[in-house]
Amino acid sequence: MSPQPQAAVGAPLSRVDGRLKVTGKATYAAEHDIEGVVHAVVVDSSIGRGRITGIDTRAALAQPGVLKVISHLNAPNLAYRGNPESYDPPGKQLRVFQDDRVLFHGQPIAVVVATTLEVAQHAADLVKVRYAAEQSSTDMASAPAGPPVAYSRGDADKALASAPVRLDATYQQARAHHNAMELHATIARWDGDKLTLWDKSQWPKGTQKDLAAVFGIPQDSVHVISPFVGGAFGNAMRAWPHITISALAARETGRPVKLMLTRRQLYFGTGFRPSYEYRVRLGSDRRGRVSAMVQNLKAETSSYENFTEGVQHAGQMLYNAPNVRQDYRTVPLDVNTPVWMRGPGFATAAFALESAMDELADKLGIDPVELRLRNEPEEDPSNGLPFSTRRLRECLTVGAREFGWHRRNPRPRSTRDGDWLIGTGMATGTYDVLRSPAQARVRLDADGTALVEAATSDMGPGTYTSQTQLAADALGLTMRNVTFRLGDSTMPPTPPHGGSQTMANVGSAVLDGCDKLRTQAIKLAVEDERSPLYGADAANIVVRAGRLHVRDNPTRGETYRQLLTRNNRTHLEVLGSFTPGESRFSMYTYSATFAEVAVDARLGLVRVRRMLGVYDVGRIISPKLADSQALGGMVGGIGQALLEHTTTDHRDGRIVNADLANYLVPVNADIPELRGIYLDGGEDLKADPIGVKGLGEVVYIGVAPAIANAVFNATGRRVRELPITVEALL
Repeated sequence: MSPQPQAAVGAPLSRVDGRLKVTGKATYAAEHDIEGVVHAVVVDSSIGRGRITGIDTRAALAQPGVLKVISHLNAPNLAYRGNPESYDPPGKQLRVFQDDRVLFHGQPIAVVVATTLEVAQHAADLVKVRYAAEQSSTDMASAPAGPPVAYSRGDADKALASAPVRLDATYQQARAHHNAMELHATIARWDGDKLTLWDKSQWPKGTQKDLAAVFGIPQDSVHVISPFVGGAFGNAMRAWPHITISALAARETGRPVKLMLTRRQLYFGTGFRPSYEYRVRLGSDRRGRVSAMVQNLKAETSSYENFTEGVQHAGQMLYNAPNVRQDYRTVPLDVNTPVWMRGPGFATAAFALESAMDELADKLGIDPVELRLRNEPEEDPSNGLPFSTRRLRECLTVGAREFGWHRRNPRPRSTRDGDWLIGTGMATGTYDVLRSPAQARVRLDADGTALVEAATSDMGPGTYTSQTQLAADALGLTMRNVTFRLGDSTMPPTPPHGGSQTMANVGSAVLDGCDKLRTQAIKLAVEDERSPLYGADAANIVVRAGRLHVRDNPTRGETYRQLLTRNNRTHLEVLGSFTPGESRFSMYTYSATFAEVAVDARLGLVRVRRMLGVYDVGRIISPKLADSQALGGMVGGIGQALLEHTTTDHRDGRIVNADLANYLVPVNADIPELRGIYLDGGEDLKADPIGVKGLGEVVYIGVAPAIANAVFNATGRRVRELPITVEALL
């Protein structure tokens, strides 16, 4: 089969859903207009641990318009069957209103349902709860850790003890919350024993499976609809308790119920990036060859589920250290369960590892870029597998050249601009290439337009657009003649929309379906005696702008519309699929991030002045979307480095900055000149048929350590705790 002309893929096209979003016509979870909908407001626990001894709902129920108050005192027993397809962490999922236990501050303990939101909010304030409070444990520093997840190769302790140069440093990452623009919301409606949910979800299929398990009903009795997601960054990857609450309230009242969490409730109603303590010990020779790495990690989790993430991988494969030992322990606390946040695991690891490498470079008097180049492996040192592609060396050299790294003065506190101390720093990043089965349905109608559907999501990276580009070229249609639909659990199954895997997995299924359909149309044409293509070699036919023709003779051909109409076909339809086989390669994306900062010498204020990221991420389907991802990742990394942290009152577990006035995120005034470079010719066909490796995570991962290393170069002060606050520099 001849390769298709590429007109859309690789072109810097604007988002196909852009007009809907800027005109307010894109419908988010809370905006669906469902007839007869009533409103639910959750009552949250005001203690961090203990038991509920009484709930007085009389004043709430006396309010005109209140339909019901549901708590463990009157809620039905829910099935909570096991869900083997769930990605939830091991443990016991929080069971909504099933007993009197309080496991964390802010736990949902009741819900008020009323005819208006205002009445529901007022009535929720009138619900009085009595507790038998117990002392809660929310401080990781004073709580015991669980057993380790261990890894080792060589003899790291012996190699460290004999190393001519040694470094021992402990880094800390504060808890962080996602704070996406769209609040979490669900509308639930029962039609007999069928449940429909309009929900904010990064995985409609996952929410479908989870709610079916909670209510003990067949999966096909749950329909999840999520066409638009206003940002999520990982915290819409599982079905949080409010989704169950909305469905339960709808069933108990016999009315469709809308439940939207407040900004404050996001801090304990959904997950977060857990706080970490990450000790790194390095041993090297005087030329900078790292011989030993010992890493001891601690991270918070809830008392009822054990959340872990891929925080160990980078420390095993990023550098060519022959002797490595790791142990990773979680600390159970009286908090809600953490969840993945952009660059999960790898972003935390990068801050510790890349800061440690920078410290080692300073100790040795070796340029930080050169130190990393000297420790580049030829194959994955964690498993001996060859890399599918690894162009980190090129990321480093291109980045150093384009950033002007040679102008850097390596001596800390040596460069000034008036009252500002100027510093530059860099860091590398890496992230897993995730490969999972996916399907997509492709239909070509007789009017020459195509519809492609998959049950994936789009929380902002541009899934609608990139999948349309891929399908348009594979079918030989213009972009305006292809419609891509997503966000519906009745569509073909896909993996979660996270971990930078959507383009690779869903895109490969889309490509497979479009190739199959185009082949089907070509076969129909060459076997049709009435077609101009009758008897032509099918392998030499391409499709351009909806017209099939012989590659070397464009005048010989016909359109899809002519072909299907003549054959009395209303449409052609196929199911595309992608099933990754066992890989014999190590697959990762890579980045090199360079940053310049200015630090006020008297006030300790840090300002990022410019930043450059260079990326090895495989084939770029949509350059405009890729640039948007890179810039967004850098902005998020600035937040991780300088602003974002959650503050907990350890007396009762209350989060004291659970709003955007006190939980600080970057704003336009914080954002300087940002630039991304994507290495050409890096398609990775060992990873997937379209050669992509994923982009959304790796653009974030090296940013915080690059800024931290630049702060050291500017001030001579090494800050080992994120975020880097004014107090740390005064």
